[in-house]
Amino acid sequence: MERIMKTVDRPTLCIGILTMNEERRIAQCIQSAKFADQIVVVDSGSIDRTIEIAKELGAEVQCHDDWQGFAAQRTRLLQYVKTDYIFFLDADEVIGEALAQEIRAAVASQRDAIWEVLWNQVAYGRPLALMKSTAGVQRLFKTASVEKFEGVVHEGAIMRNGSRPVFKFHARLLHYSRETVHGSLLKLAQYVQHGAAKRAQIGKTGGVLRGFASAFAIFLKLYVFRRGFLCGAEGFLFCFFIALECFFRYAALKYDFKESSSILSKR
Repeated sequence: MERIMKTVDRPTLCIGILTMNEERRIAQCIQSAKFADQIVVVDSGSIDRTIEIAKELGAEVQCHDDWQGFAAQRTRLLQYVKTDYIFFLDADEVIGEALAQEIRAAVASQRDAIWEVLWNQVAYGRPLALMKSTAGVQRLFKTASVEKFEGVVHEGAIMRNGSRPVFKFHARLLHYSRETVHGSLLKLAQYVQHGAAKRAQIGKTGGVLRGFASAFAIFLKLYVFRRGFLCGAEGFLFCFFIALECFFRYAALKYDFKESSSILSKR
């Protein structure tokens, strides 16, 4: 693959972003990625101003509205990357200056590795800074080493020629995952169906009791052990919605099985 910025004697970086009706957040997201050599947006059929805003800010926009899942979209994005490294950024995320410096240093190292980043959740207008972050998500790769992505939700990279060493950034990625109650309800419905489909594929069974046990366990983990209770009402809402997602994905697995098994063809 031809690399971008051939006249620059250093490794280069692309930041890839998936979008679908993200006009509220896409500008801040792209602005935080301006330090990259290339910014590629793969859109899934937005009907708002997402595409227009992204182009105005200098991003390359490619449209793939035949939705086949997050993994398929990330795999499609790879074909447009012209740089040595790729960092995947979601439209509801923002890269702070400290993290940007770490990303630049990782790219300059020229390591053939994977880098994980932790989230700093921002929910209902409040950063949940006192809450412990969940496990890291893999976001930075050497482009030539990534073959494809697999998975329904929280998709993972399939690497060429075996695994790579994994490093973790110290600075966190700002994640504006839940801005409003209405938006949280919409995300709940989407993630419930994707989660149920994922479990249906591997033969898991659902039900109300199974869902309640899963919801209680995750709420206890987030609200108590990960200190969500220190973040006030916003912390409670954040943990409660995630618990609801866990409950309804097992309810949907039992009562919406046909929808769960076919959800990969929808969004």
